[in-house]
Amino acid sequence: MAQSFQKQTPVRLPPHPNDLDRKRIERALKARKRYRYVSPSVSTVVRGYQIVSPCCSRNIDPDGGSIDVARLLHDEESGTWQLLRKDHGTNGWEFDSNHTYLSTLLDRLNTDPERIFWQ
Repeated sequence: MAQSFQKQTPVRLPPHPNDLDRKRIERALKARKRYRYVSPSVSTVVRGYQIVSPCCSRNIDPDGGSIDVARLLHDEESGTWQLLRKDHGTNGWEFDSNHTYLSTLLDRLNTDPERIFWQ
């Protein structure tokens, strides 16, 4: 009796953005060091994710509205992540750092020792 074997295709995560990683980012943000009393939201953008949060400090928005915190962009070719921060003065995005893993990017964002993301 001959056995038939099916070739298995490797399991690949869907390209970014995807709902699995969006939820992973949302969960990871609960471990941040700053502004733990606000609830940031994670939305999808081309090649990644954007984090928006209420501005409770009123440093950026005196009315306490939602402000852009960070963008997380994935480079599919190299497999690396870019972390960008919002320059609220120019209303533009600035490069912060490159990361091999999403987890190390989230560590950087959550720790934020220079207070450049969670303002």
